[in-house]
Amino acid sequence: QRSPIDIIDDVVPNRPVIIMEQTSHSMWVNSAALALAGINQHSENPTGGVIMRDEYTGKPNGILIDNAGNIVMDLALQPTPESQAKDYEGLVEYTLPELAKHGITSIGDARSFWRRDDHLTWLKANQNDELTVRVNVGLWAYPDMNDTEQLAELKALYQNNPESLLKFNQIKLYADGILINGTAAMHEPYDIDLIGLAGNRGLNYFDQERLAYYIEQLESTGFDFHIHAIGDRGIHEALNAVEISGSSAGRHRITHVEVVDPADFSRFAELNVTADAQVAGEFTHPEHWHENDELIGTVRADNAVPIKSLHEAGARVTLSSDWNVSPFNPFIGLQNAVTRAPQELTLAQAIKAYTLNSAYVMRQENTVGSIEVGKAADLIVLDRNLFDIDENTINQTKIVTTLLEGDVVYQKQ
Repeated sequence: QRSPIDIIDDVVPNRPVIIMEQTSHSMWVNSAALALAGINQHSENPTGGVIMRDEYTGKPNGILIDNAGNIVMDLALQPTPESQAKDYEGLVEYTLPELAKHGITSIGDARSFWRRDDHLTWLKANQNDELTVRVNVGLWAYPDMNDTEQLAELKALYQNNPESLLKFNQIKLYADGILINGTAAMHEPYDIDLIGLAGNRGLNYFDQERLAYYIEQLESTGFDFHIHAIGDRGIHEALNAVEISGSSAGRHRITHVEVVDPADFSRFAELNVTADAQVAGEFTHPEHWHENDELIGTVRADNAVPIKSLHEAGARVTLSSDWNVSPFNPFIGLQNAVTRAPQELTLAQAIKAYTLNSAYVMRQENTVGSIEVGKAADLIVLDRNLFDIDENTINQTKIVTTLLEGDVVYQKQ
């Protein structure tokens, strides 16, 4: 059986190659890419990542898991004038029109790699008056960066002008990885060992104490935290970090919430931490839950993304897309949210999760999120009444008109 590094070297031997798996949690690379990154047989795993190796020789086999892959991707995506021009073109000519077409007037950019100058694309679009959405940018916290240097850089990037559609007021970081890699942080070991980590309980990009320190240091600047946590240990430790930090003013959220310890359900409300779930992807639907049985067993796999249990425990639940892992069309997410018994929401609850609850997380619940006198006219007109149709047809809903602050940004032809 040939390794990924051998396969890619055969095709492209002379220049670095990196290939991203769809979830972005693993990469395939060739020898030239490893050499460029300074990764060899003697390299230690970076924080939050794993360098996969040949079981006989110990040499890297071309698979980089989680942050090991991100480090090489940072080299591949160093900004150039050409790349920045294409990023801007893609945002203005494709992404913004598609968002408007799907009735989306507020978004969180869930991972802005500021060392790749991602944030400059947003600034340019805002300066050119091209934005057709309200944007909260989540600045990426790099797990391999010096804390003092990184905290200073993040504070310098903070922008929260209430008159602007664009705000840099959130921090995005990972507490753990994902289940299918064996990197989601779990209380108990995985049933099989995929990546050879000590203890076989996943990994941390940011451990509990470091996460608490970042919250303590950046909440006072005005930042809210958007914390990726998928495994029960990752979620538990993220909640602990919010508690340890003494957070009082933050509107922090834990995103994905795939495997949650029932003992932690009530802590979301107690700590005012929002449970941010994504159900637009078919893999989160109950008929797919037991595809993870071989990894974590039938009991732990049986209650993925427990939005009903979280809601009933008093948690503020939001629904989002995780685009481009799953589609950003909210009507796919709405349909899936109400048809995923035993962990479903009512239609009214699901709509609130996409609207007013999400507005709260973006600190704009007094501006948008519901139709009230005095709020901004961010409105959409649908081609049907969602409450009068079969719930299994919600995903067929089309937008007739999208308005941002009263201005039409999309009109169905």
